[in-house]
Order: sequence, then structure tokens, then C-alpha cells
Amino acid sequence: MNSITLFPGRYIQGKGALHDLGAECARLGSKAFLIASPYSLEHYAKTILENAPEGLVIVQEQFKRECSDEEIQRLHELCAKNQCDLVVGLGGGKTLDAAKAAAHKAGVPVIMAPTIASTDAPCSSVCVIYTPEGVFSWVDYLPRNPDVVLVDTSIIAKAPARFLASGMGDALATWFEAESCRIKRAPNIAGAVGSMTAYALARLCWETIRDYGVSALSACEANVVTPALERVVEANTLLSGIGFESAGLAAAHAIHNGLTVVPGINRFYHGEKVAFGVLVSLFLTEKPPSLIDEIYGFCESIGLPTTLADLGMENASDQLLLDVAEKACTPEDSMHNEPFDISSAKIADMIKAADAWGLKRKNG
Repeated sequence: MNSITLFPGRYIQGKGALHDLGAECARLGSKAFLIASPYSLEHYAKTILENAPEGLVIVQEQFKRECSDEEIQRLHELCAKNQCDLVVGLGGGKTLDAAKAAAHKAGVPVIMAPTIASTDAPCSSVCVIYTPEGVFSWVDYLPRNPDVVLVDTSIIAKAPARFLASGMGDALATWFEAESCRIKRAPNIAGAVGSMTAYALARLCWETIRDYGVSALSACEANVVTPALERVVEANTLLSGIGFESAGLAAAHAIHNGLTVVPGINRFYHGEKVAFGVLVSLFLTEKPPSLIDEIYGFCESIGLPTTLADLGMENASDQLLLDVAEKACTPEDSMHNEPFDISSAKIADMIKAADAWGLKRKNG
């Protein structure tokens, strides 16, 4: 079987990079459809407009907060109505996914401009689709990656530090899931095996957040850009994006998908739920206690959840945990990329085991 490695067309990162977005738009089109989250539209669209080259037209539209089929169709219709030849996504992961999907429907290039480093969505061809109520629905695999990813680290540094920690939670899964896929020779997003490059970048992703995560979080809390912050933003965005897409997903993201059935879980971020999924996967894949303690310690050091209580599930019933496990084990989900026998009952037990380890550490 061939290996396939997927990359965005161009990756730009640095302090003040948003000033260059207009020039990047002009390379790809003449009339851009800017899809922005409410906060980003209010605070950052002006910078884009002020630095747009002469002749570039930018049509602005506010994202309605949920990446659903209905919202994607609405955005696509507006893009077509305005005869735009380029889509720009400005905001967080759901905004960017919706922009990618709308651009695909319109058949035009797309630029990603994340304002937080909370997920690895910007670089990938994957769009996670939810119901209008926020329950995971399905995954859309687009035929191409974004043409440009532009990350302004001065904007990332101004965002709440919890977003950066969530991004590290998402990045944390990259190497562990890649290892499971490598061992099983499970397919990546392209339906092929991962390349040497993909597995190496997945490993580098973990090493980067392990070594620089705490320092980067401190910088973000102080709203300053440091070399550590630059490294972690790149790990959260580029390394994790290439790693998950080109090496493959496994249990951690499946657990995330399972958790979306829990009432009220939407107040927790994607990476926070994925991080707990990583902890569950440590027990599923029989990792040694020393590594388990290292990963729990890392999560604790940057404020990621290590118990069900941290996700507001301290009173979760056995039936609710089984419902989570059943959702995580649906035939089309990435749980089945693990090189172990999988069942809903087994996953529910692993969730309890992960919670128990976290409680033991908290209680001394």
C-alpha cells in the first residue's frame, strides 16, 4: 500500500502576520468571502481591510457558532450570491471548518486565519460536522487541504490561555494515536498508511508541547509572544494537523466524539475532551505506569481534565458511560484503528480506570 502525506499549500506564522492576509488573498482571488466568528469580526476584520491591497474586495459574514450542515449551506449560498472567488475563515476551529466546507461547495480556494491555537483544524482537509445543537454528527473529508494557513501569534497571545491549553490537549493525542495506527498499519485520513515524515512529526508534536507547554502557557497568560509560545502554536496547529491527518486517528478522538452525547458537555473545549480521551487510551493500550504518570502530570501542569469530575461528570451513571462508549465505538469511528479488540463495555471500563487514576493523584 502506498503512503500519502497531506499538507496545507502554505503555512505562515509570526507576530503581526494578519497584516499579510490581504496580500495572500490577492494571490488567489479578487473578491474574498470572509467568514468570521463574532469576536473576530469585531476586533480583527478592520486590520484585514486596512491592509488589503488595492482592487481586493472583501465581503464579510458572521459565523453562527455551530458547524452544522445548515450553516455550511447558508454560507455557501451567500458566497455564491456575492460571486466571491475565495473564502477566508477567521476564528476558532468550528468557524474554520465551516469556511473550508463552504469553499469546497463553491469550488474556490480557502485561507485559514485562526485566532486561537485550540485545535489542529486549520491545516487539515477534515471538517467535523455537528447538529445545530452541538452533538457530533459526521466527518466530511474534503479533497484538498487549505491553500494558506496564516497564524498571527500576537492574536493567539491575547486569547484566553485556556484555548492554548485546549490546543495542547488536541496535540497531545497526535503521537499516541499515530503510534496505534503505525502498529496496526491503520489508514490515515487519505485512506493510506502514514509516511515516515508523518510519524516523525507526530512524535515532534508531543516532544514540543512536553518541553515548552508550561512556558508557552505562562506567556499566553501574560499576553506576550515568546519563542516557547511560537513553538507550541506551531505544534498545536501545523505539527498536530499534519500528524493526525497523515498518520491517523484512534481512541482519543473517538472518546471525544462519544462525550458529545453527555448533556452540558459543550461548555468544555474540543481539546479538553480529547485530552481525557488520551488518558483513557493509555489504559486501553496498556502503557506502563511511568508513562501514564508523565501524561497525567503534563495534563495537570496546564490545567487539562484528568477526571470525570473535571468534565462535569462526577455523578455519571454506568449507563451514561456506556452511552459514551457506544458512541465512541460506532463502526465508522477511529476507535477501530487501535490494535486491540474493541467493545463498548471495554471502553466504558477504561473510562472508569482513567478517572480512578486521576482521582488517586488528586487525593494523594
